[in-house]
Amino acid sequence: MRNRDEIECWLTDMDGVLVHENHPVPGAAELLQQWRDEKKPYLVLTNNSIFTPRDLSARLRASGLDVPESAIWTSALATADFLKQQIPGGSAFVIGEAGITTALHEAGFIMTETNPDYVVIGETRNYSFEAITKAIRLIGNGSRFIVTNPDATGPSADGPLPATGAVAALITKATGREPYIVGKPNPMMFRSALNRIGAHSETTGMIGDRMDTDIVAGIEAGLHTVLVLTGISDQKEIDRYPFRPTEVLDSVADLLR
Repeated sequence: MRNRDEIECWLTDMDGVLVHENHPVPGAAELLQQWRDEKKPYLVLTNNSIFTPRDLSARLRASGLDVPESAIWTSALATADFLKQQIPGGSAFVIGEAGITTALHEAGFIMTETNPDYVVIGETRNYSFEAITKAIRLIGNGSRFIVTNPDATGPSADGPLPATGAVAALITKATGREPYIVGKPNPMMFRSALNRIGAHSETTGMIGDRMDTDIVAGIEAGLHTVLVLTGISDQKEIDRYPFRPTEVLDSVADLLR
C-alpha cells in the first residue's frame, strides 16, 4: 500500500468532498492552498456535464474556493476527449447543456441531426420528448450511443430529479442498444484526467465520497484512494462493498499537514 507522502498529484471529487450544498467543506480551501504551495498538480472531477469548467469555477469561487477552470475536469470534457480520439472531426446529435456542447465543439465536432456518428446524452433539466424520439431513431439507424455519466438521479431542494442514466435507460429500452458511458465509474475518466495533468497512476491519489463511483473507479485506475465521510457514505455504506479504499477520513481537513 502506497504511503500518502508518496502522492505527487491529486484528483478530487467536488460535491460532498470540497463543497456541500454550495458551502465549502471545512479544510477544503486550506487543502487547495496546500497543493498550490507544494506545486502539486490537481484536478477537480465531476460527473456533472451541464456546466462548463468556467461555470463551475465561478460556482466554487462563490462558495469561497479558488479553483481555476483549468483545474476542473468534467464528464463532458472526458466524453469529448474520448470521441475526438475515436473519430477526429466527427459529428454528433447531442441532448444536453452548454457543458457537453461546448466541449464537443472545442474538440472539433459538428452538431447535426443528419446521420451523426454519435448520439450523445448528457445532463439537462430540459429533456424533450421530441429530442429523445430523434435520438432513438438515429441510434436505430446506426449512430453510436454515448452517455456522459450513469447517474440515474440528481439532487434538488424538492427531492431527486431524473438524470442522465434514467434517460439513457429509456433510450436503451426503446432501441435495445446499451450506451458506452464515459464518466465515473468508468476509469477512463480518471485516465484522461491523468493525461491532462501529466500524472502517473502510481503517484496519484483520488479523493471521493462515493464507493460506487469515485472509489471503485480509482481502484480500477490504480490510484491511491481516499474516501471522505462528508458526502453520502458512512461505515455502513462502506461495508456493503467487497472492495476498500486505501484510506477512510472524516474530511479533507485530515489531509492537511
